[in-house]
Amino acid sequence: MVQDSPEGASLTVHVQPKAARTEYAGVHGDALKFRVAAPPVEGAANEALCAYLAERFGIPKNAVGVLAGQGSRKKRVLLKGVASKRVMEEFGLTAGSSRKSSPAGTAS
Repeated sequence: MVQDSPEGASLTVHVQPKAARTEYAGVHGDALKFRVAAPPVEGAANEALCAYLAERFGIPKNAVGVLAGQGSRKKRVLLKGVASKRVMEEFGLTAGSSRKSSPAGTAS
C-alpha cells in the first residue's frame, strides 16, 4: 500500500474518476482509494490525483508522479521527498492496516 523508496513514498492507489469531488476515500483492498472529480480522459484523472496529493502534502506538483497504471484505476504513485510514515499518518493508517480504515479526519 505505502512503501519507502530512495526518492520518497510509493503508494498503491485505486482511483474512482468522475466523482462529485476529489478526496481520499479510505482503503480499497491493498490500495488507498481516491475519488477524483475529473473524467478518465486524456490523463485528466491522473492530473487531478497528482494535484490533490501535491496540495495535501505541501509539495510541488512535479514532485508527484504516476509510476505505473496510467490508464488503469490501480496505480503506483510516487511522492518525492515524502516518507511513508508521513503518508500513513496523513491518512490515519497504522503499519498493520488492511481493509477497513476511515478517511483522514474521521473517527474509526
